Amino acid sequence: MSTKKCTEKELLWQSRFAEPFDREALFFSSSVDVDKALYREDIRGSIAHVTMLSEEAIIPVEEARLIVEGLEEIEQEISSGALVPEWEEEDIHTVIENRLKEKIGPIAGKIHSGRSRNDQVATDTRLYLKGMISELDEALTALNRLLVEKAETCRETIIFGYTHLQRAQPVSAGHYYMAYFNMFHRDRERVRDLLKRADVSPLGAAAFAGSTLPLNAARSKELLDFGALFQNSIDAVSDRDIVIEFVSVCAIAMMHLSRFCEDLILWSSSEFDYIEISDAFSTGSSIMPQKKNADIAELVRGKTGRVYGDLMNILTVMKGLPLSYNRDMQEDKPPLFDAARTTLSSIKIFTKLLAHTKLKEERLAKLTAEDLSLATEIAEYLVGKGLPFRDAHRMTGRIVTRAIETKTPLSKLSLETYREFSELFGEDLYASLTPEASVNSKKTHGGTSFPSVAEQIRNAATKL
Repeated sequence: MSTKKCTEKELLWQSRFAEPFDREALFFSSSVDVDKALYREDIRGSIAHVTMLSEEAIIPVEEARLIVEGLEEIEQEISSGALVPEWEEEDIHTVIENRLKEKIGPIAGKIHSGRSRNDQVATDTRLYLKGMISELDEALTALNRLLVEKAETCRETIIFGYTHLQRAQPVSAGHYYMAYFNMFHRDRERVRDLLKRADVSPLGAAAFAGSTLPLNAARSKELLDFGALFQNSIDAVSDRDIVIEFVSVCAIAMMHLSRFCEDLILWSSSEFDYIEISDAFSTGSSIMPQKKNADIAELVRGKTGRVYGDLMNILTVMKGLPLSYNRDMQEDKPPLFDAARTTLSSIKIFTKLLAHTKLKEERLAKLTAEDLSLATEIAEYLVGKGLPFRDAHRMTGRIVTRAIETKTPLSKLSLETYREFSELFGEDLYASLTPEASVNSKKTHGGTSFPSVAEQIRNAATKL
């Protein structure tokens, strides 16, 4: 069944008005298409509110039982598709209350005793946020588990480290993966820290000033498994900083995903050819048969812009609102839902993509052995012989120029050539001019040496 049209039912606020609400205005202001996603949270909040009302003898126990049973039936009707919310009933709260009235009669009107749609929707939103925080935490944890596995597997695989998108120094691939582990771990920390601010019950604040009825807001909090209770009824219904913070956390996580995707997109190109992305996560061209495109990574990178837009959306909605509640706040749901769904789906699909991506180890071994990225080792060799670093840097720059002019890898330049620049060079120089030696020489805390990466992996495992 679908809900009846507004011409047959009164809107929740309509009793004071002599004329019916303009249908075009109703269509413009209706939020059912968006907030119907909150029907489970709305019903859960209503059941808690009615239970509290009966316990406080504000409504009879038997009437509360009929209301709760009716609400549970409505939840099944909506989830099964038997009840289809329609825009004429303005919002999901109206849909549910009108359907309840059809089922149990005028008693349904008691569901709203001591409650406003203001604290009702604030409660629904926080219940939704708690669920999404849990899902994001799980998704980020799964991604970080994969990164630890990758880091362990590739701990002694050497790749290029980059600055300015130029080859800089060789690093352990495990070190690279652990860099992203730390970024996503901070995202997890942000998500988890957010929970303590989301886990606050607004139910009982009513419109914004509280209620003359003897409500037990602490009991409502307990029934809904909130960790804390609102301290100020105006604040409880009139701010959306928790939504802003949640979307901000999503935007930061998407930024980290986007940077990772950019690496994979570049590294999978013919120009780099460092990685192979599984065919299962690649697409082709409708006109160029040879193409293999990293479309999933590109889509995650592109969707980052959507989440940034969601953040600016909600910030702009809230920036000039006087206290307390304003209807503008209805517009918090589209950016909230979009950011939550986009971020969660992006993390999940990226995790699958990364699991099906492999480094081309043989090619990387050949490239890192012949590249100029070992130049820093030469400068630091000279520092070890007592030469000031600035002098060593200038001398090494001239050696690099010679290597480029003669098209000779640094490890293949003769000792005689090195000694043209300084008598400090000896045969022991060549021991440092391998990617493995370069990597393992970085023994400082948090560096890229194999033992350091192993320690990072152990620490990461405890965090998981």
